[in-house]
Amino acid sequence: MILEARSLVHAYAGGVEALSDLCLTVPRGQRLAILGPNGAGKTTLLMHLNGTLRPSAGQVLLDGQKVGYGRADLNRWRRRVGLVLQEPDDQLFAANVAEDVSFGPLNLGLPEAEAAQRVAEALESLRISHLADRPTHMLSFGQKKRVAIAGAVAMRPEVLLLDEPSAGLDAMGTAHLLAALDRLQAMGTTLVFTTHDVDLAWAWSDAVALFHQGRVIGQGTAEQILGDADTLAQVHLKPPFALALGLKARQMGWLDFDQDLPRSRADSLALLDRLGR
Repeated sequence: MILEARSLVHAYAGGVEALSDLCLTVPRGQRLAILGPNGAGKTTLLMHLNGTLRPSAGQVLLDGQKVGYGRADLNRWRRRVGLVLQEPDDQLFAANVAEDVSFGPLNLGLPEAEAAQRVAEALESLRISHLADRPTHMLSFGQKKRVAIAGAVAMRPEVLLLDEPSAGLDAMGTAHLLAALDRLQAMGTTLVFTTHDVDLAWAWSDAVALFHQGRVIGQGTAEQILGDADTLAQVHLKPPFALALGLKARQMGWLDFDQDLPRSRADSLALLDRLGR
């Protein structure tokens, strides 16, 4: 495990409890979906996983070592664990895209040439090199999301935390963003993202942590967690359509157990097409 939360507790002003004895493990190199309804505390959890918030009890471990909250400790932590918030405007502040993405590397004290190289690589990885000189206020919402992610990528984190990465994007924008994140994972980045979309979690995650009322009530493979209708019902969710279709096909003998379950809408349609022949 590259990142771990042990018995985290956090309450906001007024005694509103956001995390309650929360435990979570993040497998290195995987895509982990933190799934739960709005208001369950998912964003609060991400902000603990990179040190933005400090728990009143419990601890966060990075590579098995308890993290510290001193300035130097936090700087080292955030170099390794990046965070991209749901609203990109909360993170974009420079005059243009290149300047915004370069802020992190320059803040690390890197030479300008090395910082520029990191910026170029980050923009290319998100397929937004053509936007380098574009003023940030002239970007679309989807472009802003990719710029915010590029800013985190330029720091070369080992773990990238993403809060509701598909929120506010249309189907094409989501596809482009997930393709960019696929490339990041292929380069070795561990990805953790929050969502309340069971279909996205099934289509795109390796593992799932089910979140409810400030704690994880189940964590395992995507099939284990998203195929458990009773546990999902506790958080008022239903199994994703593609998974339900695939499991039903297996039950009826139409899909062998060694055959992959459909993950996406296209996979589901392909399966139905085969069954209809």
